[in-house]
Amino acid sequence: MVENARRHGATEVERAALLRLYAVLPSAQPGTIEHDVWQSIFALESALKAERGKTILLSRTRQKIGRDGERGTVADLVTGKASSGFGMLVDRHMGKLTFEAVALRHPELFGPDVLTAARCRLSAAGLDERGRARDG
Repeated sequence: MVENARRHGATEVERAALLRLYAVLPSAQPGTIEHDVWQSIFALESALKAERGKTILLSRTRQKIGRDGERGTVADLVTGKASSGFGMLVDRHMGKLTFEAVALRHPELFGPDVLTAARCRLSAAGLDERGRARDG
């Protein structure tokens, strides 16, 4: 569906198909942090592939998840320096897929430092807590 929409220049259909693909690729249960993290990873890897013309895996992020789990990885990346992946997702109007938005969807899993950092980074990028562009 994505390729067909792309061939026909139907950018809205292409975007909707991609977002749906990212939602069904993770093997984890929808609504879990694991699902949300993998949805974000698949979206960013797809963006990198489109940009560079070849498959790019987020090897370091995947390895970190293997060591620290999804929760630990999100916490570390949200409280650290903003990654290029954050910018790429924001630039592609996929702020809801950033780890910052993921953390805010699962506030019971994170401390106040992580949640504050997530809010600040999203706000600085002109996004609300859900990762959507703020009006005005």
